[in-house]
Amino acid sequence: MLSHPGSASSSSQQSALSRRKFLKTAAVAGGVAWIGGMRAEPAAPPKLAPAQTVLPRWRGFNLCNFYQAFDRGERGLGHVVEDDLRWMRDWGFNFVRLPMDYWLWVDSDWRQTRKLNPDDVGKFQESTLAKIDRTVELCRKHGLHLSLNFHRAPGYCVNQPEREPFVLWKDRAAEDAFVQHWEVFARRYREVPTSALSFNLLNEAPAPRAGYMSREDYARVMQRATARIREISAERLIIVDGLSCGYTTLPELASTGVAQSVHAYTPSGLSHYRASWADRKGDYPLPTWPLKNKDGSINWDRARLETWLRPWAALARQGIGVHCGECGCYNKTPYAVFAAWFEDVLQLLTGHGIGYALWEFRGSFGVLDSGRTDTPYEDWHGHKLDRRLLTLLQKY
Repeated sequence: MLSHPGSASSSSQQSALSRRKFLKTAAVAGGVAWIGGMRAEPAAPPKLAPAQTVLPRWRGFNLCNFYQAFDRGERGLGHVVEDDLRWMRDWGFNFVRLPMDYWLWVDSDWRQTRKLNPDDVGKFQESTLAKIDRTVELCRKHGLHLSLNFHRAPGYCVNQPEREPFVLWKDRAAEDAFVQHWEVFARRYREVPTSALSFNLLNEAPAPRAGYMSREDYARVMQRATARIREISAERLIIVDGLSCGYTTLPELASTGVAQSVHAYTPSGLSHYRASWADRKGDYPLPTWPLKNKDGSINWDRARLETWLRPWAALARQGIGVHCGECGCYNKTPYAVFAAWFEDVLQLLTGHGIGYALWEFRGSFGVLDSGRTDTPYEDWHGHKLDRRLLTLLQKY
């Protein structure tokens, strides 16, 4: 463990062991069978002993109702639709990840000025927090584990980080605010069992680079927030995203007992083909699977995906919980290509015992209202259901 103010003590390490024991028990309650200390997995290939046995193999979706403070539609309203949760449950899923923009619960005039003053970051708006309370209760009502995630946190967001009034990795005020906001959530949900609620501290950390953020900076901030949460809610399950947008593991955090999250959008030339925020110039070549170079040679295929996931499996075999917090494909990738690639991704995750959350439930990556032009849709209570994608997800 890296040395820093607020590192976990020996008692915290004992709590981590207790937490792991609890999670293995929770796996049974979450519908995962344990036989002789090993998890029973589906017979679908690949037929591998699962690496990940700490967390239940949660399967579900990201809900984007708190995703973007400046969104004029439902992504900024903070109102989760209960039917969405009911459908997830009825379709056999058990997990919701809720990416949130912290501006939504800051009580200031940012809605008029479109700017946030650092002095206002510590002012909390109860009306928005009450909407999150409602989401927690609805997920419990429908038997869905909820993972609260800061998509935009004080000092950092993978999208437009320059909008922040300070930098999480450089400014102590930003780091203090990050810890403070998680402290508020830890206190607010102290009585909610960890089987029902987890904290995913920060969405898609950047790749380390000189002058901005080092691995040590990231580990320091995550460990400090973790220590503060555990002072309040010792058994709370905490999940930390891998570096480089969930691509790279953090073995240096293994001793803390936090779980880690991989994001499965690899290769991005396939998963984000013609997505404006990734394929900015619109020059990604039309993808195939396997993904080929211009000269026809193979760039990415199933074997390379296996190699990419290998460090995550190795981390899991150390007793670290691993979950795939995001995966999926934008609606412009040809459907046959998307489906072939995504089945490989899901098979590999399943073989390692790693659960997943599709980005998203409704929208351009989702099972509902995705806007694809090359697949038939089924009418579903006024929405367009991609039954083929739903069936694929249910298979894994």
